[in-house]
Amino acid sequence: MRAVQDARRLSERERRVLGIQESLPFALHLIWRGLAVKADALQALRFDGDTIEQVEALVALHLRFHGYGDGEWTDSAVRRYVRDAGDLLIHLHVLTRADCTTRNLKKAERLAKVYDSLEARIEKLMEQEELSKIRPDLDGAQVMDLLKIKPSAAVGKALDFLLELRLENGPLSQERATQELLTWWSKENPAAK
Repeated sequence: MRAVQDARRLSERERRVLGIQESLPFALHLIWRGLAVKADALQALRFDGDTIEQVEALVALHLRFHGYGDGEWTDSAVRRYVRDAGDLLIHLHVLTRADCTTRNLKKAERLAKVYDSLEARIEKLMEQEELSKIRPDLDGAQVMDLLKIKPSAAVGKALDFLLELRLENGPLSQERATQELLTWWSKENPAAK
């Protein structure tokens, strides 16, 4: 949020140096929408690399809400939203609500209710599944043991598969995760049977 405040303080000369030709409100809109040179602008404003990465992530993630519609997202989509936001989830809530502006009061109320429902779903799933700590249902050592492989990129691919499975279906039993992994492995490596 400090980036927005600092950008509002830009003088006409500073905007020219940054290559921002438009009026300041429109330029800010472009910066936050990711359609302008936001990284360059934030670097010129002397923000550190971590802050720039976080701003870029927030800009990209906050646009997902517009695909939420009236709450049609599956639980797996909500899990992905939370996982992708990570530690920035609270900031993402603030930015998304701030970006849902309109002069139409009915539309504003509808957007607020829909976002309230998304936050409620996130809260419910967090209580049920500890979303911030989502991990595959098997660990790397178990994967190597089951697939009889050594540490390699194949272990990473298997863990990625298990994580996607976890996001799609929620928590799995160890037996089901093992079965799914072995089925996936046999399809990925037909010669490994």
